[in-house]
Amino acid sequence: PDGLIVALERFFAGAHRLERRMALDVTAGPVTRRALNEAVVEKPTSGHTVRLALSIDDEPLVTYAADGLIIATPTGSTAYNLSVRGPIVSPTHRAIVITPVSAHMLFDRSLVLDDAQCVRVTVLGDKQANLVVDGQAVTSVDAATPIEIKAAPVDAALVRFGPPDF
Repeated sequence: PDGLIVALERFFAGAHRLERRMALDVTAGPVTRRALNEAVVEKPTSGHTVRLALSIDDEPLVTYAADGLIIATPTGSTAYNLSVRGPIVSPTHRAIVITPVSAHMLFDRSLVLDDAQCVRVTVLGDKQANLVVDGQAVTSVDAATPIEIKAAPVDAALVRFGPPDF
């Protein structure tokens, strides 16, 4: 708040740049949210894993037994994704990053997908999982409610002052 007046003066003087950032549209049944950072499908209780089936463009890829699954934008790659050893992606790049959280399996590597691909996560068995978008709890899901994640049709525009610092 202390820098608001100076920032507005610089903005209206044209001493800024707009930086476009990819966002995600996350849909679970009737619920849709937009994510600047990430969507997380996670176990609801401590001490157990959740089984999650991952499909890319309607093709089954892998089933995880894990604490959860992070589906991040490049902007979000330096948030929760980074803390679980996911890759750092330049924030203006267009990609979808998928990183399992504490996977109980040998294949626990991150995936970096093209932004045109569609990700689907389905809870397996009779357990539930929580859907969290940009750190906010959204809904509880079960096997009857697959989660679809894809690039949003519009980018977020961030006003930046000074040189790029990534």
